[in-house]
Amino acid sequence: MSYQFKLPIFEGPLDLLLHLIKEQKMDIHDIPINDITKQYLQYLDLMQDLNLEVAGEYLVMAAELTRIKSKILLPVQKRPHEEEGDEGTDPRAELARRLMDYRRFKDAAFKLRQMEHERQQIFTRHAPVEIPEQDEEEREETLVDATVFDLFSAFKKVLDQKSFHKDYEIEITTLSVTDRIRGVLGRLNQVESLSFEALFDEATTKQEVIVTFLAILELMRMKLARCQQSKHFETIRLYLDSDREKQEAALKDFKDPEPHTIPPVTDEAS
Repeated sequence: MSYQFKLPIFEGPLDLLLHLIKEQKMDIHDIPINDITKQYLQYLDLMQDLNLEVAGEYLVMAAELTRIKSKILLPVQKRPHEEEGDEGTDPRAELARRLMDYRRFKDAAFKLRQMEHERQQIFTRHAPVEIPEQDEEEREETLVDATVFDLFSAFKKVLDQKSFHKDYEIEITTLSVTDRIRGVLGRLNQVESLSFEALFDEATTKQEVIVTFLAILELMRMKLARCQQSKHFETIRLYLDSDREKQEAALKDFKDPEPHTIPPVTDEAS
């Protein structure tokens, strides 16, 4: 029985499109629909490979991208009343408008959260407080939360960099997400933070890499750890966000109904 992983912190398909556009430095008003569709479908394939439950809205967006791509490929038939050079509306225009509106709302929400955070750092005092000047190196670096899609991008890089042993024998490898969660927490309890890539140092098979990634997603969902980076597309680091008492309580309630069973991956399936 396969392990079905449900992650409520997933953003929607528009978030994924914005992530891809930002990552590839595309112009939102001139989206290369062929490239964006290909990359979008690659992410959906990766989610399915991980046994992640893909919401129907992701598939609807995939169908919409395919429709736009097909419409662009078809020759434009000019109607009798249209003037020379008038080729009608760009099929990408509506998608670009939706992305622009959605990005505005996301930016506004981020600014409101930032203002709330800054307000929480203000404490009223009756006497003036002198704050000593700090060197540039001593100033605390501002971190931003890594999104789920930032993690997916980092995960794809880990898979590309790993060289797995070729295995043509049909075997069943049983790995426990719970065990990997405890392993990651054990390392985080000993250090201040770990880079995303360092969490996969001991993984020698694709199965181990996948289960480790699922464990990281579960740690975020249970709010036992947080993933942050200095800015988007920079190195992601995992920070502990709980004490041992909270960790044990969360793991006690965590249900791993079936060990994560993954068939061996051969070259043909890679």
